[in-house]
Amino acid sequence: MEKEYNEKSHTLKEDDNIGTVKIADDVVAMIAGLAAMEVDGVAAMAGNITNELMSKVGVKNLAKGVKVEVLGKRVRVDISLIVEYGFNIPTISQKVQAKVQTAIENMTGLEVTDVNIRIAGVNMVQDK
Repeated sequence: MEKEYNEKSHTLKEDDNIGTVKIADDVVAMIAGLAAMEVDGVAAMAGNITNELMSKVGVKNLAKGVKVEVLGKRVRVDISLIVEYGFNIPTISQKVQAKVQTAIENMTGLEVTDVNIRIAGVNMVQDK
């Protein structure tokens, strides 16, 4: 008996002998978000107002600021970032694009066609 999932998902592997492997689009978005946060100079992911309010009450969404479109075995990613003051934005953007592409392709086997970066803000607070 196969369980129906409400969220959008993509079939990675189908084998009549073993079963089916599916991955939710939200998981691809989480992978992208985590990879982007690993880049030095990225302060945070920028989300919509609902995500911002939810994070203030302690609910963390790892896919905040990330939108993915999966068509067949191809993925398009849109990411909104807040960068640290003093870092070179084009350099950070290129590093995020490479890191996100590598992470998604290695973990899912999907082909990343686009990683579009939107700089939503600059973090002016200096940690001491």
